[in-house]
Amino acid sequence: MVCAGVPATTATVLYPLVAALLYAFGALVLKRSSDLGVGLWRTTFVANLIVAALFSLLWLLGGPEVDRNLLWQPGLIALCLFVGQLSQFLALEKGDVSVAVPVFGLKVVIVAFLTPLMTGETVGVKLWAAALLSVAGITFLNRKDAGQPPRNLGITLLAGGIGAVAFAGFDVMVQKWGPTWGAGRLLPCIFWINAILSFGLIFRFSAPLSAVPRRAWPWLTGGSVLLGTQSIIFVSTLAVYGKATSANIVYASRGLLSVVLVWIIGHWFMNAEQQLGAQVLRWRLLGAALMLSAIVLVVA
Repeated sequence: MVCAGVPATTATVLYPLVAALLYAFGALVLKRSSDLGVGLWRTTFVANLIVAALFSLLWLLGGPEVDRNLLWQPGLIALCLFVGQLSQFLALEKGDVSVAVPVFGLKVVIVAFLTPLMTGETVGVKLWAAALLSVAGITFLNRKDAGQPPRNLGITLLAGGIGAVAFAGFDVMVQKWGPTWGAGRLLPCIFWINAILSFGLIFRFSAPLSAVPRRAWPWLTGGSVLLGTQSIIFVSTLAVYGKATSANIVYASRGLLSVVLVWIIGHWFMNAEQQLGAQVLRWRLLGAALMLSAIVLVVA
């Protein structure tokens, strides 16, 4: 949970940056569990349950009495989260990561567009420039060497676009309704509902959870805890401080941090991406420079 005493300008840079770093570690750990045969749908189901359990701790913070007439608000936010997850995994399952991830990156621009419409908070030219630099950086970070044409390009673009809109709506609505509900009430409700919706994923399992290899469980559990912790930090930042556009630009550095971690410690997780060629490294260095430029614009 974030500390509400930190100045907003500092909080919307510091907390998303910490969340991005934890996400990058969590992604490496969950990738290892996937390599051990867990699969996307079982990973999502287990992760959503663990994340919901972690968010339950926020209930201890207290908050206003829950108005049952307003339960549609966390319900709508949870639906956006669930649709975003389904769209994201569909794009990754059917298409290429190098196409899907940059499309997901459009979330930053969509947040900048939705924020004034839904919250009345203006987004200045500097933040728009940072958002566009961020999307360009994400695109270059996910470039690969020339080879086979992208798989299922149409469905990848459509699913990725729906996911970006859904996740952007999630962020902006948390910013909009967070102050009314309080982080200790809104966020647990959202992730409890998302956990309930996740039981629908059971029908997509390639095998029951009991068939998950024993050696995969530590990776799956550890990655899910890291994912939940970074979610608490990032989403709480939106609920307490708002500033969804600034926070998302900094949070987008998770793509850069993931690349750095793969190159430095990827071998600890049996990750083979260190073997990518020099051309890919050049694209990723350019993407890193654009990402860093976007963050500098937010901080300046």
